[in-house]
Amino acid sequence: MQIALNKRLRLSPLVVVLLAFMGIAIIVAIVRYAVGIGAISNLNNAYPWGFWVSFDLYTGIAISSGAFIITSIVYIFELEQFRPLVRPTLLTGSLGYIMEVIALLVDLGHPERIWHYFVYQNFSSFLLVIGLYVMAYSAIMAVEFVPVVFERLKWDKLAGFLRRFMKPVVIVGAVISTLHQGALGALLLIQPAKLHPLWWTPILPVLFFISALAIGVAMTLFESSLSSRFYERGLEIHLLEKLAGILPFILGIYLLVKFGQLSFAGDLKYLFTSGLMSVLFWTEILAGVVLPLVLFSFKKVRQSPKGLFFGATAVLLGMIVNRFNVSWFAVNHPDPLTYLPTFMSNVHYAPSLPEVAVSLGIFSAGILAFGMAVKYLPVFEEKEPHEEKS
Repeated sequence: MQIALNKRLRLSPLVVVLLAFMGIAIIVAIVRYAVGIGAISNLNNAYPWGFWVSFDLYTGIAISSGAFIITSIVYIFELEQFRPLVRPTLLTGSLGYIMEVIALLVDLGHPERIWHYFVYQNFSSFLLVIGLYVMAYSAIMAVEFVPVVFERLKWDKLAGFLRRFMKPVVIVGAVISTLHQGALGALLLIQPAKLHPLWWTPILPVLFFISALAIGVAMTLFESSLSSRFYERGLEIHLLEKLAGILPFILGIYLLVKFGQLSFAGDLKYLFTSGLMSVLFWTEILAGVVLPLVLFSFKKVRQSPKGLFFGATAVLLGMIVNRFNVSWFAVNHPDPLTYLPTFMSNVHYAPSLPEVAVSLGIFSAGILAFGMAVKYLPVFEEKEPHEEKS
């Protein structure tokens, strides 16, 4: 009996590392709530946004966009062949939103006042809109995923009942997610004098939505590649190859809109004359847009597991750099000593180790939650039962 118990409690090195990150994050969060945010964070009046907003909010929401893309493809456009991708993508999206909410509770200066959000609404603020979208779409993804839980509990009738209404639920979710991705860009419209001209534009919401489409598809390819290795399951090459074939068109549209806007605004002059800003701009464009656009234009790459993984990783890394640029690196901050605006004045802010530890702990919890869901729920069923006709 003791031997059986030891085998049951044996943890892999990866799980031990993830649990260690989670433990450190919990300790940091306890200190933060007991003493205040200043005890763990380097944020200040000149830098109210930093690593947390760029990584947890802007990046986390973007990589969760695959949920509304895949569910829309299956339920709205009725492309049933992609149904095996619905459940793992929904799980990834749901965990992404949950992790974002947890991170925000640490980031808020006074998290105990979160109830003010529901009582003292500022209807002229996009933050209110974004918060409402987060709550609404989190609830919708829960409804979309809960039939999987009901199947595990053998509540087949209730699961079937929910599937009858899945199409209208998915339609509402797609609309809300579209607006949410755009609203994150709209939140930056307030700073035309602070965000570098290579990034600020009145069509930021459009660019955010187009890039979210690319990130969502890339995240589906990335997640499928990793899960096939870790859980020793077959990789749906025939499905992923078709998804990857969409990326050159999305990325091509993004390039046309981006450079068309720069040309229309007369900002092409900044492409090679902005020092570090030019380097950051071309990093995200070349690594996250041009490289995967070229790679996924070849069928041989799209049919290769390594090609799918490498191309998807390039999209994700490039777009992550973009989210960091627009929310942190390329923002014109006042120098707290001279009160003069200086781009990239990171001498006055660098993320503290506790800040990074919190995000790593939340990210580790998400990975463990995904693994637990895969172990105890039918996430990777080859074929999901069709919704019943109402």
